[in-house]
Amino acid sequence: MPIKAGAGWKEIPWGGVIPQGGTARAFNVGGWRSEKPVWNREKCINCMMCWLYCPDMAIMVEDGKVAGVDYDHCKGCGICSSVCPPRVKAFEMVPEHE
Repeated sequence: MPIKAGAGWKEIPWGGVIPQGGTARAFNVGGWRSEKPVWNREKCINCMMCWLYCPDMAIMVEDGKVAGVDYDHCKGCGICSSVCPPRVKAFEMVPEHE
C-alpha cells in the first residue's frame, strides 16, 4: 500500500515502514534550549548513564569515557543530570546564557 507524501503518522498502516528515515545530525538544534548541562570531569565516575539516556546523542565519548557535551545537538532536556548518580552529580543544569 503506497503512502502519500506528507502523510501523518495516523495514516501509516500497521507494520508500516518509513524507508528513508532522517537524522538530526546535520542540524544545529542547540539554540532551542533555555538551560544547558555543565559537566564536571572531576566528579564524573564514567557510569555512562548520561550517554545511555541522552535522546540527542549529545554526550561525547572518547576511549570509553565521557568527554563532554556536544552543545550543537543538546536541547537542554536535563535527562543527563537526572540520571547522574545522586552522590556524584557530575552534571548541573544552568541557564543557557550564564
